[in-house]
Amino acid sequence: MLTNLVFYANLAILILFFASYAYQAFYLLVGLFKKEKVLEPKGTPGRYAVLIPARNEEAVIDKLLESLEAQDYPAGLLDIYVIADNCTDGTAQRARMHPGVDVLERHSSRLVGKGYALDAALAYLPRHNTGLPYDGYFVFDADNVLDPNFVKEMDRTFRSGYPVVTSYRNSKNYGSNWISAGYALWFLRESRFLNGARTKLGLNCAISGTGFLVSAKLLQKAGGWKWHLLTEDIEFSVDNAIHHNAIGYCPRAVLYDEQPVCFGESWNQRLRWSKGFYQVVRRYGSRLVRGATHKKGFSCYDMLMTIAPATLLTLAMLLFNSGALAYAVWAGKKYLFFLTLFEVTNTLLSIYFSLFLFGLITTITEWSSIHCSGWKKIVYLFTFPVFILTYIPIAVAALRRNVTWKPIRHSIACSSQDICAVRQK
Repeated sequence: MLTNLVFYANLAILILFFASYAYQAFYLLVGLFKKEKVLEPKGTPGRYAVLIPARNEEAVIDKLLESLEAQDYPAGLLDIYVIADNCTDGTAQRARMHPGVDVLERHSSRLVGKGYALDAALAYLPRHNTGLPYDGYFVFDADNVLDPNFVKEMDRTFRSGYPVVTSYRNSKNYGSNWISAGYALWFLRESRFLNGARTKLGLNCAISGTGFLVSAKLLQKAGGWKWHLLTEDIEFSVDNAIHHNAIGYCPRAVLYDEQPVCFGESWNQRLRWSKGFYQVVRRYGSRLVRGATHKKGFSCYDMLMTIAPATLLTLAMLLFNSGALAYAVWAGKKYLFFLTLFEVTNTLLSIYFSLFLFGLITTITEWSSIHCSGWKKIVYLFTFPVFILTYIPIAVAALRRNVTWKPIRHSIACSSQDICAVRQK
């Protein structure tokens, strides 16, 4: 009886897991074979403000500002604002060394986080913008660097009718170690086979932390940046899906950011992300469920799958099997003990090989965009599923812990040309 329960319960969890994400296999095919939509930009190039929330980023801020100054975009249509947010280093001074860069220094021990820095900047701009009103706002992290055509390509997609546009997220340091590669490969997959497929199918995309453009009208209607959960990017994406505000994707706008290489920093960052996902589920989950039942509600379903099932099903598997193992030890039922271990191992291996397949296809299709040696690209294919599976203990820890924002150190100062020059053999 109990052995059958263990078998069928684990089978049910595995089936639910793959059923929840089967549509992403279809996204994979769309990303591989469906052609991009032809853009039809309207009007003339837009006027934009660049918002850069930065906390103790003096080591890397110069390279982002230099990449913005080198943009192939009409002069006078791009204003740059650095929000030195609770800085204790020379970030503000470094930014002021760049002509035309406006620096806003903000200090608050209570309202901490990127969302509050953005909200402060949006309140500051109307009083200090001496030119025409802005059409939209770019948001970057201080460790980013941009391809010279980034703004031009994002502008073309924006003028094609999207109130929000996200970009192709690449990495400065794919080859540093298995941790940075795990992040980088996930973001490449997200760009090509999630956001890329969504745009081809006419569905909403999701912004991913940085490198996005938001309509001034949308933020004006919202009353500023009003998304302040621990994962403000996912909260923003979910809120826009619920309100049917289209988020587009521009594959030719390439951004590079720095990934953590220390597991402790990665743990803290992903602990915040996991806690933020729980917050978003609690605040928006019921509205996403209702939205998913509407005729044009697939984007709500897509966002619901992004924030909920993987973590919840994995936790259910852990709780059920931990209970079964404890009972087997207490009752001296060796067969039940080893059966439960086998089922857990089988489930994890199934997830491992699914992740490996996604990583393999992404690595093959994006090979020339991954800037590290060929042998590292291959080795990190095998560690990629391990990196994703480390979310399991992180998700468990996030359930009960009080999580706050903690800074991630950035130290890699390089240009997009330096990154692309890394040996590809």
